[in-house]
Amino acid sequence: MPLGSVLAFWGVAALLIAVPGADWAFAISAGLRRQVLPAAGGIVLGYLAMTLVVAAGLGVLVASTPVALLALTVAGGLYLIWLGFKTVRHPSTPGSAPVGGRGGTLLEGMAVSGLNPKGLLVFVALLPQFTDPSARWPMPVQLAVLGLTFVGTCAMVYPCVGAGAHALLRARPAVSRFVSRISGASMIVVGTLLVAERLLA
Repeated sequence: MPLGSVLAFWGVAALLIAVPGADWAFAISAGLRRQVLPAAGGIVLGYLAMTLVVAAGLGVLVASTPVALLALTVAGGLYLIWLGFKTVRHPSTPGSAPVGGRGGTLLEGMAVSGLNPKGLLVFVALLPQFTDPSARWPMPVQLAVLGLTFVGTCAMVYPCVGAGAHALLRARPAVSRFVSRISGASMIVVGTLLVAERLLA
């Protein structure tokens, strides 16, 4: 497939990733608990799973099946709300002990990105626009390359987000708790909007 298509998609993907959302909120909260790599790794693995789903053709099936999309949206939204409440009740600080250990943070990161129906819809709607049906590479391979471009960009950005939060706030516990609570509140808002949008549609 043309390199220009991959680079054009990378530019769009980088802009999408740069917009703060649930992934950012989770990475910041985990960074304050010194769980940068497990959190970023979980987010990346969640999007990797989404890439495989889309490349296999299942993404279109899920997005075009109202019941499946509703179930995914509600599950993802409720999970974000629960994670947000947990973060608000127990705000992270640079000295706080990680809850659930590195494995728990990894799984939470996978759930934050892998259960994100907005992410699935972006993959389903956006990736095909940068593919070429006449190219020598089969469509699933093209989708996989574009998806991996997105995943690779996430792997560069989210460790920086978590590490940056830790570096900037490690000497300010009160500010750290405030930022952590804001991150939790953001997850609650995003989760609530996801569920409300789907149920009211």
